[in-house]
Amino acid sequence: MYEATGKIKVIFDTQTFPSGFTKREFVITVGDDNYPQDLKFEMIKDKCTWLDKFQTDQSVTVSFDIRGNEFKGKYYVNLNCWKILANDSSPSAGGQTPPPSASHTSSEVEPSPDDLINDDIPF
Repeated sequence: MYEATGKIKVIFDTQTFPSGFTKREFVITVGDDNYPQDLKFEMIKDKCTWLDKFQTDQSVTVSFDIRGNEFKGKYYVNLNCWKILANDSSPSAGGQTPPPSASHTSSEVEPSPDDLINDDIPF
C-alpha cells in the first residue's frame, strides 16, 4: 500500500471497453513548487464514480497499489487507486471519510507497554 498527497490536476472521463471493463484516470500534482510531479492514477469498475464528487485543485490523499504487466514485449506500470480522501472539510467519494482527529482528550489515557502484556498467552 502506498499513499500520495497532492492537488487534483485533471479528472478524465470514464473509459468503457468492449469487454465491459471500465476505468477512469486522474492526475494529482505532488511535491513542492520547485519540483512538482504529476502522477496519473486509475480507478476501475465501480470505483469510477467516486471521482464525481471531486474537482480540480482539490487537495486529496490517494491510497494505491502499483500494478505492472507485460503486453507484446512491452512493460507497463499502473497506479491503481483504491481509496481517495479529501484533505479539507468537504465530503469525499465512495463513502470514504477522513479519519477522526488523533488528539487525545483529558479522559483518554494511552496504555503503557506494561498494560499491554498478557501473561495468560498459552504459547
